[in-house]
Amino acid sequence: MKALVTGGAGFIGSHVVDGYLAEGLQVAVVDDLSRGSRQNLPSAVPFHQADIRDRAALEKVFQKEKPDVINHHAAQMDVRRSVEDPIFDAECNILASIHLLGLAVKYKARRFIYASTGGAIYGEPKVLPATEETPVLPLAPYGVSKHVVEHYLDTYNRLYGLPYVVLRYGNVYGPRQGSRGEAGVVAVFCEQMLQNITPTIYGDGKKTRDYVEVSDVVRAHAKALTRGDGDIFNIASGVQTTDYEIFSAVREALGIPPFEPRFASKRPGEVDHILLDVSKARAKLDWQPQVNLREGIKRTAEWFRERFQKAQAVSGPAKRSANAEA
Repeated sequence: MKALVTGGAGFIGSHVVDGYLAEGLQVAVVDDLSRGSRQNLPSAVPFHQADIRDRAALEKVFQKEKPDVINHHAAQMDVRRSVEDPIFDAECNILASIHLLGLAVKYKARRFIYASTGGAIYGEPKVLPATEETPVLPLAPYGVSKHVVEHYLDTYNRLYGLPYVVLRYGNVYGPRQGSRGEAGVVAVFCEQMLQNITPTIYGDGKKTRDYVEVSDVVRAHAKALTRGDGDIFNIASGVQTTDYEIFSAVREALGIPPFEPRFASKRPGEVDHILLDVSKARAKLDWQPQVNLREGIKRTAEWFRERFQKAQAVSGPAKRSANAEA
């Protein structure tokens, strides 16, 4: 079985590539490297540098690879940018996904696994935890665009019989996470604290998210290869964690003496509280989270520490700033 992973050089996608290789799959990757890195991938993995908005480039990839499974991670994933530039967000997340669906049908792919969002798609639910049946009321275009593709998947399933599974992520964190964009708050805090920069928390520190470690996400993708057809699953920890608790956990994992963050106004499009119910994934996908937050942040902090120390060994100590914004 061969899988094509879009966005496979990025944070989550590259971990999925590793997981699929461990499952014995052949894997090919397409990525424009706007956020990902070729260094995240084993050298033997076939790699195609292309923008998924470019249908002609994608067609060449499909002609060469003829994948059985499409694992779709490539996306515009910055909530703030989606608010500022919703057209770009729609081009990347909706139109490019339609290109991909059309090629999946044309080249007779057997399964389409789609990385969606549980952190942004539900907006501010009246009842928590949010289940997959909770009304979808996103506060930013990013959540809208990710949800629209879910409808296209259902339509292509009914029109062409394309099997699919949707995984709605909580806030994913772990090694290889980038610090650009608001979704990388654990990475942002790790990098800034290692550089003696005071992180900024937007809001009062009491906003809550549902964090899930990337290895748990990879296991969900492995399960989705054979389980679910036309199903949507929340993939998260089922635990609420405040922004300040994340700040404190990163500080503790890095062994940094106590200090306080800066606080700034909440940003447009951000939800105040989200918590996901993962009981459907537990029952039907045979999946549940295994990595608790303390252990996951410890792993992540160690990865960032090692990378920081290697960079210092090469370039020498960098100038330190007193403050910076995440």
